[in-house]
Amino acid sequence: MPHLLIAGKLHPAGLDRLASAPGVTFDYVEEVSEPAYLPFIDKAEGLVIRTQPLSAATVERARNLKIVSRHGVGYDAVDVAALNARRIPLAIVGDVNSVSVAEHAMTLLLAAAKRLVRADRAVRDPALWGWRNRLEAGEISGKRLLILGYGRIGRQLGRMAQAFGLEVRAHDPFLLSSGWPEGPVHPVDTLAEGLAWADAVSVHAPKVGAPLIGAAEFAVMKPGMILVNTARGGVVDEGALAGALASGVVGAAGLDVFEGEPPAADHPLLAFDQVVLTPHIAALTAECAERMAVMSVDNALSFFQGRIDSDLIVNRDFT
Repeated sequence: MPHLLIAGKLHPAGLDRLASAPGVTFDYVEEVSEPAYLPFIDKAEGLVIRTQPLSAATVERARNLKIVSRHGVGYDAVDVAALNARRIPLAIVGDVNSVSVAEHAMTLLLAAAKRLVRADRAVRDPALWGWRNRLEAGEISGKRLLILGYGRIGRQLGRMAQAFGLEVRAHDPFLLSSGWPEGPVHPVDTLAEGLAWADAVSVHAPKVGAPLIGAAEFAVMKPGMILVNTARGGVVDEGALAGALASGVVGAAGLDVFEGEPPAADHPLLAFDQVVLTPHIAALTAECAERMAVMSVDNALSFFQGRIDSDLIVNRDFT
């Protein structure tokens, strides 16, 4: 049976799954950094990895590596080309985090609409109590929400948002070409059309090259709109967002992800108290952590047992 390397803190349920697997041995490094797990990569036949990078240099050093299993669904920190060159499959977890992330996006949307950071400060500082009379807090019922990326998370958010009385549409070029799923949420044909229509936008699209939302996209939005990003840092141009907040094009925002994490102390978005910031925790619930740990371990074990789900392999030619 194989020897695995677990790179990053794992929920006890995942460690229990490893411990109960006959003949499996493993190294466990809790620190989330590439240098921390590098000394153990040489003998690893399988790698279960969290958010830290997996560079081409590390892949080259991992001479025994046969499978990489991501503890999550994103893999922008993994050098997929280097894995392809070695014909090493990369597995991701399935639908384990959609509820957690959708709930977090809904929370940020509500918190931004209600100006929750300012409201909290108005209680903690008696001199600010009168802020309440400015009527900055708004309602989301009856407003228009555009979901960018209509996969599992986007569809969960759509159901939640409709329960709050929002009118929901979505933009997803892949689904527009492959077939839109049945349901009450209708697509918009172009990003510009959707942005001009929406009162709020929630981003659930992967990071691919240039930012999906930059200065040109902010230019077509309604003044005072709300932006939520629980997808990936860099999908939204942070400099352009700061400018849109300063000008009032964006009235409020909720951000769980940043291009550099953690953001620097002088990051421009930290200066806006109409922005709700969370430390990339949308999927970090106790329930979701348990599901991700178990599935990421199971993916690695299933590979060596010859029964891994091919739908969970990013580079599917290698299954």
